[in-house]
Amino acid sequence: MDKKYDIVSVGEILIDMTQIEQNNQGNPLFAAYSGGAPANVAVAASRLGASTAFIGRIGNDLLGQGLRLALENNGVDDSGLSTDLSAPTTIALVTMDENGERDYTFLRSSGADVQLSVHDLPDGMIEQAKILHFGSVSMTEEPCKSATLEAIERASRNGVLLSFDPNYRAALWHDESEAVELIRSLIPRCDILKMSSEEMTLFTSTANYAQGSAQLAEMGPFLVLVTLGEDGVFYRMGGVTGHVAAQKVVVSDRGGAGAAFMGVVLSQLCKLDDPRTIDQKALEEILDLANKAAGITASRPGAIPAMPMMEEVIRF
Repeated sequence: MDKKYDIVSVGEILIDMTQIEQNNQGNPLFAAYSGGAPANVAVAASRLGASTAFIGRIGNDLLGQGLRLALENNGVDDSGLSTDLSAPTTIALVTMDENGERDYTFLRSSGADVQLSVHDLPDGMIEQAKILHFGSVSMTEEPCKSATLEAIERASRNGVLLSFDPNYRAALWHDESEAVELIRSLIPRCDILKMSSEEMTLFTSTANYAQGSAQLAEMGPFLVLVTLGEDGVFYRMGGVTGHVAAQKVVVSDRGGAGAAFMGVVLSQLCKLDDPRTIDQKALEEILDLANKAAGITASRPGAIPAMPMMEEVIRF
C-alpha cells in the first residue's frame, strides 16, 4: 500500500538559544535557532527529498510561530504540530566549547513540548508513514511520554518501521538508571537504532563497537548505527559489520549533525520496498552520504538552519 509520508517524526521541537559571542561589557549574546532532534530529522529528510511530517507542541508565542514557519518553509507537514495556549515554547540555552561540543540548560519543566498528549496525535498520520522516528527526550516527562509511547504502538500495529535515536540528555532525567531502563526497554521495539559511541557504552557497558552493537542488535533492530563524530560511523546489520569514515571539516556547531545523518539514512532507506534487505555496498553508500551531510551541518551554526540540501551533500 502506498503511504502518504516517507517519515513522520514525533517529539520535541524547541528553540536553541545559542551563545554566539560576548558584547563589549562581557555579557553573553545569544542567537535563537529552531531545533529539537526529531524536528531536525524531519527537516533534514525533507531537504533531501523525502515526504515528512512532524508531531509535537509549541506555545502560543512568537518563538512557536517561528518554529511552525521553519517546518513550513522546509516542506514538512505541520498538521501534527499543536499549539498550547498556556505553556510557552520550550527553550534550551546552549553554550559551546572550542570543539563545537554543546552544553545544554533546558527551560522546559513547564514548556509546551512536554504538554504533547495522546489526544494531540493526529488520526491516520502515523499509520500513513513508512517510518516513524522518535527519541527519548519526549519520554522524560508526562504527558509527552505517554504520547510518544502511543505513537510507537500505532506504528507497530500498522507495520510502520520504527527509527530510534535516544539522544540521551542526562540533565532531563531524574536519574541515570531510570533513563537506561526505559531506553533499553524501547530498543526491542525499533527496527533502526542510532546511538553515539558514548551512548552505546552507557547502554551496553562496553566501549567495543563490535561487542556493543552485537548486544544492541540482539535486542531486535535490524540496523544498528554507532556514530563516532569526526571518525564516521560503525554499523551492524545482522552479522555484517563495518566502518565508514567521515571527511574532516572545520566544526562550528555539532548540534544538528546527528539529525542530518539520520535524515540521509531514513530518506534513502524509505525508497526501498524492504529496507531490511539492503546489501552492504548500498548501505555503505548511504552512510557515506550521511557522514557528508553531518559534516556540512557541523560546519555551520544552528540545527535546522544548518541542514544541507541533497545537491550540497553530493558536491561535498
